[in-house]
Amino acid sequence: MNQFFAPAHSRRQWLRSTSCGFGSLALAGLLNEQRARAADDPPKPHHAPKAKRVIFVFLQGSPSQVDTFDYKPRLQKDDGGAVDTGGGNPRRWLGSPWKFAQHGRSGQWISELYPNVARHADKLAVIKSLTTDIPNHPQAVLQMHTGAFRFARPSLGSWLLYGLGTENKELPGFLVLSPLTRVGGAQNYGNAFMPSRFQATRIGGEGQPIARANLGDVTNPRWDSDAQRRQLDLLADLDKSRPVRTANEGDLDGVIRSYELAFRMQTSLPKLFDLSKETKATLEAYGIGKEPTDDFGRQCLLARRAVESGVRFVEVTSTGWDHHNNLRRDMARRCGEVDQPVGALLADLEQRGLLKDTLVLFGGEFGRTPAGQSADGRDHQVDGFTMWLAGAGVKGGTSYGSTDEYGQKIAEKKAHVHDLNATLLHLMGLNHKELTYWYSGRDFRLTDVYGDVISDVIDS
Repeated sequence: MNQFFAPAHSRRQWLRSTSCGFGSLALAGLLNEQRARAADDPPKPHHAPKAKRVIFVFLQGSPSQVDTFDYKPRLQKDDGGAVDTGGGNPRRWLGSPWKFAQHGRSGQWISELYPNVARHADKLAVIKSLTTDIPNHPQAVLQMHTGAFRFARPSLGSWLLYGLGTENKELPGFLVLSPLTRVGGAQNYGNAFMPSRFQATRIGGEGQPIARANLGDVTNPRWDSDAQRRQLDLLADLDKSRPVRTANEGDLDGVIRSYELAFRMQTSLPKLFDLSKETKATLEAYGIGKEPTDDFGRQCLLARRAVESGVRFVEVTSTGWDHHNNLRRDMARRCGEVDQPVGALLADLEQRGLLKDTLVLFGGEFGRTPAGQSADGRDHQVDGFTMWLAGAGVKGGTSYGSTDEYGQKIAEKKAHVHDLNATLLHLMGLNHKELTYWYSGRDFRLTDVYGDVISDVIDS
């Protein structure tokens, strides 16, 4: 049995039985060597997976749920009415400036801001009762990505790569397009205490069009392919011949593996990012070649190409959703950038037969208040925000949980970020309680010591 994918209690028993007579350094080296060997074996899911891959469409800044997917007629009716917030800080209800309508056979209520996504209403499982712990962007973004905000922890993509491995040895298993740099930064996509091979490969940067992303160092100006292969083989032989293993084995192993991946990526990565072979109809469907959809359309098309090539986890990123003011102008702009590309992504995945085993997650780090922060803005709200799932294993056309008649508080079926992560792992064939990593004397997991699978959004 692979000790690091065994149940936690079995692993602890094994550690106690093997630790006698070992110094702490030797034991740490033994554990790292076990992990290195474990990574060479194809990991197996805990149960039959419904999904093989994830695309996370992340909208940083927190989009307003009451203007998009959580329709509140009472809020519309009482628009401009006084709200007793206590503490001498009176505010007024701010009804949505946009109309809602029911879509699909399921009758999902969706704002006019998302006409293209609305065409896929019967594919969506909309979770309307999510909550996170801190109403500040840096902490909430970290918790959404890593399950924690106090300490560095491995990201969701890292956990999936650790638990399931990758389907394509020539591409990264965890890819982030236009990654955040200002809020959470590299920690959002990092491996933390896991070996470095589980961190994300980041392409581009915040505020930089993905078309201008530099795929640097994918060619070697000094050595041809055969010479590089001989260098890597020599490095591997030297590593195997070392008589003593150390506590830093995981870091060294990660560096060697990164060299191997970089060698293989010299051919595969440029091909992945070459959109010239895509049809004109496909480019137009994603909104590529026109504004305001070109950049996010490219991200979404690259995400489809990546999962089609076997990348396990892909994140695409949109920023500018922190609408304390100028809601009417800026919310419409942001939705105009992402609606057509996301709608095209869902259609393209389905048309290619990929949606049946690809899970799509859409949303931000928390929500916005139904009471106006100004005449044209909304403040942060951590209780009762909305995200949706679509694709593999998802019960489409469903709505889970609810907020009160104004969208201010959770009314039923509260779901924490830990519950969301437990559900994502479950759909990928992983038990969030058993997917653990031994570090600093104890087992760690993505959901800490919390989390329940939201079974109501899973298709039986």
